[in-house]
Amino acid sequence: MALFNPVVTGAVQNEPVIGQHYLECGTEGCEKNCQFYCNLCHRPLCEQCREEHQKSPETKNHEVVSYRQRKRQLPEEKCKVHQNKDIDIICEDCQVPLCSKCAMQDHRKHALNDLETIYSERFTLCLDEIYKIHQYFLPTSQDIQKDIVKDTKEIKATMDKIRTSIKAEADILKSLVDTVTSDKIEQINKKEEAYIEKLQSQDATCKDYISYLEDLVKEFHGYLSSTKLQNNPLIFSLVDRFNIRPIPETTKPVPPVFTAGQYSKEDVTKLLGRITVPDTKPEIRELKSMEIASTHLKPTELKQEGEKSDVKKTLSLFSSVTKVREYTVLGVPNIFHLSQGKSGRFWGSDCRGTLVQIDFLGNQLHKIQTNGGYGYHTVTQYGDLIYKGNKKKVINRMTPKNAVTELIKTGDWTPISIHSSRINGDILVGMGKDEEAKVTRYNKTGKEIQNIQRDNKGQELYSYPHYITENINGDICTSDFNKQAVVVVNKSGQHRFSYKGNGSGFNPWGICTDLLGHVLVCTPPVNDFFGTGNNTAYLLDRDGQFLFLLLTPQQGINNPRGLCVDDENNLHVGQWDTNTVTVYKYLQ
Repeated sequence: MALFNPVVTGAVQNEPVIGQHYLECGTEGCEKNCQFYCNLCHRPLCEQCREEHQKSPETKNHEVVSYRQRKRQLPEEKCKVHQNKDIDIICEDCQVPLCSKCAMQDHRKHALNDLETIYSERFTLCLDEIYKIHQYFLPTSQDIQKDIVKDTKEIKATMDKIRTSIKAEADILKSLVDTVTSDKIEQINKKEEAYIEKLQSQDATCKDYISYLEDLVKEFHGYLSSTKLQNNPLIFSLVDRFNIRPIPETTKPVPPVFTAGQYSKEDVTKLLGRITVPDTKPEIRELKSMEIASTHLKPTELKQEGEKSDVKKTLSLFSSVTKVREYTVLGVPNIFHLSQGKSGRFWGSDCRGTLVQIDFLGNQLHKIQTNGGYGYHTVTQYGDLIYKGNKKKVINRMTPKNAVTELIKTGDWTPISIHSSRINGDILVGMGKDEEAKVTRYNKTGKEIQNIQRDNKGQELYSYPHYITENINGDICTSDFNKQAVVVVNKSGQHRFSYKGNGSGFNPWGICTDLLGHVLVCTPPVNDFFGTGNNTAYLLDRDGQFLFLLLTPQQGINNPRGLCVDDENNLHVGQWDTNTVTVYKYLQ
């Protein structure tokens, strides 16, 4: 008997939650899907066994509830005093767990309570806290951490700019100092030239005068050495020679004096720019409001588009799935993928690359021949078709007026699956290259903004993501053909869980989500493309917990491939062996 395993305590970012396989009825010999639970027997029950259980005289008064509302079974522990008795009571006065015998002997007048009830309530509260952590606290904290990293880069960039400005200003000041210094040196050089020129003039005058004196001395010596008396200047005309010219007048230069400037570090600081921090109180980072609607224990209330603010529509799962209608898609032999457009229109594709637009009756409105694939097309909120065309590494956009343009070029990577976000209009693309695979997020203009390829341990998340979708909480959900798993990451790219069924026979193809955050995935037979064996559609909650098999061959499906939930919360199922789409109602 397969038992439901809840989210494991401590299953956080480094220990992703692993989705569990579906439940079988706990009645011996019954292998039907479990939907109910007997709290007294602690037994999962299918719908038929529940009816028999409530009719039986022995169990008709037992409390039978929806499986998701079950009481958690108290772990078995024997009393240390009365070793044949189970501990199943808690004394509220003493705050100790007891067996029934201890309660009667030592705690007769104390307030006693059923330990299993307390345990189940606390267990559920713990699960709720784990759910809140995964859905709100962890993603919000990770977003804040990214903001901090971004702010750190911006602060560093700002500081680098300030440093550059300071150095540039210092260079300008240094240049001005050099210019002024050069001017002053040029000024002193000119003064020096003037001084030297004047002194050189005086020096020349002195040299001329000295030469004059030396000539005069020679002349006098000639007179003294002469032996002739007639016409001797020494006797007749020496008086004129004794009139020696006076020594020329010269002046001493008055040198300039340098007076050093009076300045300090503060004076220089005043000349340069200042660094100031605005007197503004730091803004507290905005936290997203915690709006987590748990689908484990109660229906989800959702406001529908177009409804008044005071009108709410409550959605919950039907106890059974109802077939609503069928329609045939002309122009294709089978349906491998469906994308909902506007005004009740759909785009459907086969396995050979033919992509057709149909109205709600199945009439063909448009036809495109593409390069082929599986989940390779999607429709935006504005009605544009985004699809992989004939060029293998180009994604096209076609407007409602049939104008086609190239939106994204994926370089070395080949696009495999495409989904347009209903939250923000981003384009999510599963793609592959050689032995690698990844999911890339583009904005609505085709600019790449995020790549998701590995988990926090460096392990490859994807191998061949042939279908992709987005959940209401921003989770990115992919069907991976080679990994045989539904791989789910949050909007930041952190691995949340991988759902692999019970370890064998799980072969995920078309995938979609609904307004309650359920993940729906269809599984044709493993290793049998042409279809034999068990064909089903799984319903998981947003945390990867299996709820039940939504569709089985008993509902008439065979080889399901494409899934799509429309605006009226109906499930459309395309199949390999027919071009007829079957529509089911499973929400009320």
